[in-house]
Amino acid sequence: MAQRLVLQRLLSLTPRTLHSQGSLALHASLAPHGRALSTSAGCRSTFNVQDGSDFQDRVVNNPKPVVVDFHAQWCGPCKILGPRLEKMVAKQGGKVLMAKVDIDDHTDLAIEYEVSAVPTVLAMKNGDVVDKFVGIKDEDQLEAFLKKLIGA
Repeated sequence: MAQRLVLQRLLSLTPRTLHSQGSLALHASLAPHGRALSTSAGCRSTFNVQDGSDFQDRVVNNPKPVVVDFHAQWCGPCKILGPRLEKMVAKQGGKVLMAKVDIDDHTDLAIEYEVSAVPTVLAMKNGDVVDKFVGIKDEDQLEAFLKKLIGA
């Protein structure tokens, strides 16, 4: 469990944060099979929420619109929606961010935002929930959801 939390925390760090913390040696040890962490815009637009204060800082207080994906490791539909949503958010060119919240790790946030089923996706702007859906959506529906949030 502790290793999983450490790995989640490392994976949520941006490349700039990794570099500023001087963890290039750690980066190399994480990629023993020649794999490197991506520095693409898609990676930077999606992040894992670490705790309540991280959620407050990176979602509620964010000047950009944020899509919040409440999911669970054991949820089949979440495994389909998550990558599909990440791809659609990455296509928006940084106009919107995506926060991933594992409900098993962050039950308090799931309760606070009245998540009763997964996947649940919230659209947040200026700290307020402005839209929401539960379940799987196809790419056209996700694009419409994101455009409505961005105002495009």
